[in-house]
Amino acid sequence: MALTLDQVGLGTFVRMLGQLRRILDKGASHAASGGAQAGALLGARLAEDMYPLVEQVRIACDAAVDAAARLSGAEPPAFTDDEADFAALQARVDRAIAFLEGVDPASFSGAESRSVTWSARGQPITVGAVPYLLHHAMPKFYFHVATAYAILRHAGVPLKKGDYMGKV
Repeated sequence: MALTLDQVGLGTFVRMLGQLRRILDKGASHAASGGAQAGALLGARLAEDMYPLVEQVRIACDAAVDAAARLSGAEPPAFTDDEADFAALQARVDRAIAFLEGVDPASFSGAESRSVTWSARGQPITVGAVPYLLHHAMPKFYFHVATAYAILRHAGVPLKKGDYMGKV
C-alpha cells in the first residue's frame, strides 16, 4: 500500500501537536509550581529577532491547519491571535487537533496532482502538493514545534527529548 498525503500530513500533524500540547502542559506546570512566571515563559525567545513562545505555537498550529486545508480543499478555521495564558494556548492546540481530526481523508484523493498557492512576503508561490507538504508545510511546522520546545527547555522547564519525540 502506498502512502497517501493524508497519512503523511494529517497523522504527523496530529501526533506532533499532541506532543506540543504535552510540552505546553509541562510549561504551565512549571509556572504554577513557581519555577517561572507564566507571562515570562509565553514571551520568552531564543534570540531577540525570533518570535516568542506564544507565536511559535500559533504558527505551528496554523501551519498544520493551513496545510491540511490546502491539500483537502477544506476551509481552515479562523483562529484569533489573542492567547494570553497557557490555557488559551493549549486550547488553540486542541482546536487545531480537532480540525485535523475532522478532515475527511477522502478529500485528499488526487491531492498529489494538485497545485498549492500561498503568499510569502507579498509574493504568490505555486508548487505541486507533494513539494508543498514535504518541503514547505512540514519543515515549517516542525521548526516551530521544535523552537517552542527549545524556548521552554532553555527557560528551565524540565523537558526531555522524549517530550518532543513521544512514543512511536
